[in-house]
Amino acid sequence: MHIDLNNPNSLTLEAVRQMIASASDDQHTQLRVTQGGLAYISSGVVGGSDIEGLLFRLETWAAGSGYVGSVAASDEVWVMQIYNALKQNWPNPPFDYIDIY
Repeated sequence: MHIDLNNPNSLTLEAVRQMIASASDDQHTQLRVTQGGLAYISSGVVGGSDIEGLLFRLETWAAGSGYVGSVAASDEVWVMQIYNALKQNWPNPPFDYIDIY
């Protein structure tokens, strides 16, 4: 699943919740945003790997840490944190790596 940040109606709390819920906590994950404005959660390809074409990315979430999946998606504070990170950094992030903590 992805969120098209070029469409202002696409970035909603519900869309962020669904994106978080759609990812598996069984492997390392990372929220990434392409230069074209697609926000998605990458599974397996994380950290500084394969970053060509990315505008920015958040820190890698370790497998089993609870940052993605249905439980994470039910955490209103966490969903709002990710929503705000996307809203505040698109389309002009201060850095290509964003630490939200």
